[in-house]
Amino acid sequence: MSRQIIVGISGASGAPYAVRLVELLAQNDVLVHLVVSRHGRRLLSDELGIKKLDPDQLTGGRVDRLIIHNENDVGATIASGSFMHDGMIVVPCSGNTLAKIACGITDNLLQRAATVTLKERRTLVLAHRESPLSLIELENMKRVTESGGTIVPLSPGFYLLPQKIEELIDFMVAKLLDLVGVDHDLDMRWDANRIEA
Repeated sequence: MSRQIIVGISGASGAPYAVRLVELLAQNDVLVHLVVSRHGRRLLSDELGIKKLDPDQLTGGRVDRLIIHNENDVGATIASGSFMHDGMIVVPCSGNTLAKIACGITDNLLQRAATVTLKERRTLVLAHRESPLSLIELENMKRVTESGGTIVPLSPGFYLLPQKIEELIDFMVAKLLDLVGVDHDLDMRWDANRIEA
């Protein structure tokens, strides 16, 4: 059975991270269960001009590797603790989505799948993008972390001397893939020799 990863897209800025992650997961033969919140759909439209979730466009032609779930379907398979998967990534994760997950509030399928992932002790990664952080958000991050989740601020490093925006995106996507144990060939590993050359 192929690996299965849940990807949630909420309404914080960062659509390019989400689309690149879905594409690379699919290309690595991972079955992606995608759920996009209402604000996430607006984000995709505003930042990338994506008006409709097109499996071919999102996966680079690997449509067999993508299942799109309706955010209002809280009875979907990914809402159940009996659904076996290899982790969930919310990218980007808004402050509102972070707060709902931290408090166990499940107004939509994205939030429900995330809280179920925590209760089942599976890997949950929240790729938070908003800045600066209020004490409320820091407390919410602490709460999720204490519950077993991982908070990943979308703040790419510059030590690899990126020349293009795509390299900054790949830097963070590589980190997300690492956290759910998905192999990739993105050239994002620290190499002191490369910098000194």
